Amino acid sequence: MKLVLHFATFLSPNLYRTHEYIASYIGEKLGYSTLLTLGDKQSLEGFARGQVHIGFICGLPYTHMTKQSTCPIELLAAPVLEGKRYRGKPIYFSDVIVHRDSTYTSFEDLRGCTWAYNEQASHSGWNLVCYSLLMQGKTPHYFGTTIETGSHQRSVQMVLEGRADAAAIDSHMLDVSFLQNTNLATMLRIIATLGPSTIPPVVVSKSLDAALKYSIRSALLNMHHELGAATELRKGLIARFVPIADEYYHDIRQMTAQVMDMEYSIK
Repeated sequence: MKLVLHFATFLSPNLYRTHEYIASYIGEKLGYSTLLTLGDKQSLEGFARGQVHIGFICGLPYTHMTKQSTCPIELLAAPVLEGKRYRGKPIYFSDVIVHRDSTYTSFEDLRGCTWAYNEQASHSGWNLVCYSLLMQGKTPHYFGTTIETGSHQRSVQMVLEGRADAAAIDSHMLDVSFLQNTNLATMLRIIATLGPSTIPPVVVSKSLDAALKYSIRSALLNMHHELGAATELRKGLIARFVPIADEYYHDIRQMTAQVMDMEYSIK
């Protein structure tokens, strides 16, 4: 029986359709059936078991996985996003949002606020925030209350509902949200932008055949040259995919190391 390429996306659900198209495109190009699932901790472990082959993954868990003596994944490529602020590079930001009626006007204003974050395994939602606080001589205790929401979309919703004062949101996810819901931009304000950081990569299981990995990478790097594929990528605000090397993620590793050296508790 021919292999079914199993893709998993660990990123925001509003990028699911774009990732679904990418998986389907690669399958058609290479003559494989494909499956895309929403990733979780079990899916990460599935890379080691050969059950998950390709993943759209946050940079922070990628750097954690590369610390393993038998790391099961390697880099395939990384997206370059549409928009001047991305400067044609594989980078992204963390946008600090508040409700449009909020009195907060800057990151420095947020002392004592109710802060929403998606999860501590997120670079844009948590790690980069902690690093930015550290650079100002602060800890997460700077916020009055912190609430783990489980997703960037839920963090946005809590700010909209007034259940949280502010949150840091993956700029790719937020840009796509604004594209999909034009009213959303009028309901929120961005009061700070943290970063840039190296963007979440596409990774592949080391267990895949080397020739197959090469073909998958080639399909990703060239898909923007096809009109139909480029149009679908733009729906997810992706201009193209580019080669990426492990050293690009040293920025996240360095931030993480400094954050981990800082003793704090969010409780």
